[in-house]
Amino acid sequence: MNGFFAFLKKELFELSRSGKLIIFGFVFVLFGIMNPAIAKLTPWIIEMSADSLESQGIIVGNITVTAMDSWTQFVKNIPMAMIVTLIMFSSMFTGEYSKGTLIPILTKGLSRNNVVLSKTAVMFIIWSIGFWLCYGITYGYTAYYWDNSVVKNLGFMAFCWWLMGIFLICVLTLFSSFSRSAPQVMTGVGGVYAVMYIIGMFSKIKRYLPICILESSSMMTAQSEPDDYSAAILITISLSGLSLLVSLPVTRKRQL
Repeated sequence: MNGFFAFLKKELFELSRSGKLIIFGFVFVLFGIMNPAIAKLTPWIIEMSADSLESQGIIVGNITVTAMDSWTQFVKNIPMAMIVTLIMFSSMFTGEYSKGTLIPILTKGLSRNNVVLSKTAVMFIIWSIGFWLCYGITYGYTAYYWDNSVVKNLGFMAFCWWLMGIFLICVLTLFSSFSRSAPQVMTGVGGVYAVMYIIGMFSKIKRYLPICILESSSMMTAQSEPDDYSAAILITISLSGLSLLVSLPVTRKRQL
């Protein structure tokens, strides 16, 4: 365990030194502010374009903005923050392999399992802090301008999106265990998502896939309930653990 925590601290220090932590913080804070800001500015934007729309025969009436509009923006923007996170983490393993920087560390007695687990833990920590920071900023500003109580199952909806990020990080770790470059890792993660999307076209199967939990936004308007996603959540957690477990023996057999 000492090796795990030592390598964990080393990874966090390197992220801080490289400036990536600042980038992560900026991205999540920016999206957290943008969500309520876009909702707040929507009536003004539409009012500014009202004359142009009227000339096209489109008459715009009074627009009422509520907390739902802010959280709708949250659901639209968080996937972009997720993609940025995955792209920045895609070289976390492959960069070490290509530079050979792991060899001196491993020869000093650190196990490859600790390398995989510590790097994955760092990704979990950064994603979790960033995601819930974004959520907290959105929640605070939305509560200031409107009433969050009109949005149903808000916390559970956020948990589903956070869990999807954890799942994709585990998939990223799996592909990093045998891929040679960051583009290969991102191609693998994107391929898994694409396969789930295609399989999800069959409604009876979709409710068991991780991709199903991305539809949790429908809970905000009470169109669905948390129980509707229980199977997908259990499978998502199981697949996340399986991906991480499989990555360990694959990494141990990998030639550096």
